[in-house]
Amino acid sequence: MRALSSFAAVLAVVGAAAMVPPQAVAAVAVCRQALALGLDVSGSVNTAEYRLQSRGLANALLDPEVSAAFLSMPHAPVRLFIYEWAEGAPRVLQDWREIRDAGDLAQTAALLRGNQRVRMPPATQLGMAMRFGARALAAQQSCWKLTLDISGDGKSNAGPRPRDVRNSGVLGRATVNGLLISSTGPGLENYYRAEVLHGPDAFVEKARGYSAYSDAMRRKLLRELKILAIGALDPAEVTPADLPVK
Repeated sequence: MRALSSFAAVLAVVGAAAMVPPQAVAAVAVCRQALALGLDVSGSVNTAEYRLQSRGLANALLDPEVSAAFLSMPHAPVRLFIYEWAEGAPRVLQDWREIRDAGDLAQTAALLRGNQRVRMPPATQLGMAMRFGARALAAQQSCWKLTLDISGDGKSNAGPRPRDVRNSGVLGRATVNGLLISSTGPGLENYYRAEVLHGPDAFVEKARGYSAYSDAMRRKLLRELKILAIGALDPAEVTPADLPVK
């Protein structure tokens, strides 16, 4: 029932926005989703894996289906924030940017492809990465949906425990999803489910190694943006089959 209520609320906002002239919508800076992407660059990630991760994200952003999902509602764009995390202060790769056209995605992809790795301490402070992303999202409260994505290949081994950050209230109404890079069993997935995921629609996407990162990121972005793409439809045309699967 909670998912249906949330979906109905989104459609109500969309329906109201549809009756407002585009110039007026733009004037109030409607934002349908704030999406923060946190990339693991701790000591477990070597140079080749680092490149696969950054370029994989770039490739996923330029995928035609992902691009169409981002641009499905031009008068209510997605805002995108990208940062790297390991131990200590994270590094912001792209501050909040509204994705209004294909050029915005192309510039973001070019930034990722040209990015050079900066040496960071080797530990994996996953809780700190969650707190940093939550604080970034806190500045985007006008957006209909707040989403934090944490990519990682291991468990936290320093700093605050992820579950303590999650339970502290700092995440607010943000949804936290995980993109796991692992070729082993379900241990890391179970860990993320127990310690990291937050929100009724939270989920884990898996990449079997860094070479599969781009495809996994593509799947994750399409899933996250699905309800927003549905929101661009005429509410009268939406059926139960269109609703996200739990």
